[in-house]
Amino acid sequence: MKPTVSVTVIMGVFNPPSPKRLLEAVSSIVRQTFRDWELILYDDGSQEKYIPLLRRAARLDKRIRLFRESRNQGLAHALNASIRLAAGEWIARMDDDDISLPDRLEKQVAFLRSHPQYQWVGSNAQLIDRTGVWGLQSMPVRPQARDFLSHSPYIHPSVLFRKKILLENGGYRESKDYRQCEDYELFMRLHQKGYRGYNLQEPLLQYWEDLASYRKRTYSRRMREMRLRYQGFERLGLSRAATLPYVLKPLAVGAVPAPLLRFLRKRTKGGEVRTP
Repeated sequence: MKPTVSVTVIMGVFNPPSPKRLLEAVSSIVRQTFRDWELILYDDGSQEKYIPLLRRAARLDKRIRLFRESRNQGLAHALNASIRLAAGEWIARMDDDDISLPDRLEKQVAFLRSHPQYQWVGSNAQLIDRTGVWGLQSMPVRPQARDFLSHSPYIHPSVLFRKKILLENGGYRESKDYRQCEDYELFMRLHQKGYRGYNLQEPLLQYWEDLASYRKRTYSRRMREMRLRYQGFERLGLSRAATLPYVLKPLAVGAVPAPLLRFLRKRTKGGEVRTP
């Protein structure tokens, strides 16, 4: 059956911390120059007090479909459920506090249509907080195995996938072993199977990153990431001896106070600010 829309944007939401940012995130999809889309707003068991906000967000456009879980089951579950509900040929990721720039979908769809050798496409991102744009996150153009060492070489909410690839490879792993690392695991697994992605070298997303973002990276999350790195790097064919410092990196970084991490991050990324 032919897809009824070209792109399905999937956004998993759980107790959204900022009504303003949620509405701005959804509105950024409504404003896309590419018009053939739907947005699945998937409420993963939010408390009742958030329901009016989510309904308000869904009323911003008739192409927005709101679904609700009775209990929280994690982002991977919400994304997999959204993929199964999707009518589109392509799946675009989006978080509830980021902003897609107006031509994001248009440029990414055009790229995948003209480059069948790639199964997904991401982009660079402007880094934002309450003060506005403060930095730029640049990503490798054609990520290879070594690009997974420092961090995931794709900004998850910037990516547009071919839906077929997600369905054929089981989507996101819902095990608690990968919670908050599900995107890193997915990209590693797809690379291990020979699939490849590409990063457009312009910022098509504004990615929310403030001090609270660092405080969310708990000790248990860092331990899960260490285990994922240990297993994933070996499967990617990387030397175990050479990758040990990168396996231990999450624990080492976790020992640094969040305000200092934030300061260092702004020092390294703040000088790269530019507009698309």
